[in-house]
Amino acid sequence: MSYIYLGKIVNTHGIKGELRLISDFDLKDLVFKKGFSVYIGEEKRKEIINSYRPHKQYDMITLEGYTNINEVLGDLKKSVYIKKEDLNLQESEYLLEELLDCYVTEKNKTIGQIKEIVYNKANILLKVKSAEGKIFYIPYNDVFIKNVNIAKKSVEGENIQGLII
Repeated sequence: MSYIYLGKIVNTHGIKGELRLISDFDLKDLVFKKGFSVYIGEEKRKEIINSYRPHKQYDMITLEGYTNINEVLGDLKKSVYIKKEDLNLQESEYLLEELLDCYVTEKNKTIGQIKEIVYNKANILLKVKSAEGKIFYIPYNDVFIKNVNIAKKSVEGENIQGLII
């Protein structure tokens, strides 16, 4: 069973049991919809999304069977997960989290290994550590990322040498 971190419940909204999540998940349109299963807390308690709406920087959800704020207060500050197999991804699709530990190559030369995915307001950045221990960042876009093969743990890049300081 492969669980993927979706986000964290940071607060409630109103009195009808709506939950406020913070999530950097990249395929929100596949997850935040009525009927999708989410798993809450370390115990991974299964719940079904009843409604969704974006609000400011938050993802607002209600869960089936909960209609009162008092019923959901116990979920505050808990992490929310999904199952990867519930996403029904196509063969060419992947999650950004799957890039972790992939090796970055350019012109058939290994440059480093992806250690972290950094979300900032402008870009998604891949934090890469070279064999020599240097840390550098690659913007996750078509200018620098040309091919991804999750099965081979390989990311083929272009124009990357100029990013290494």
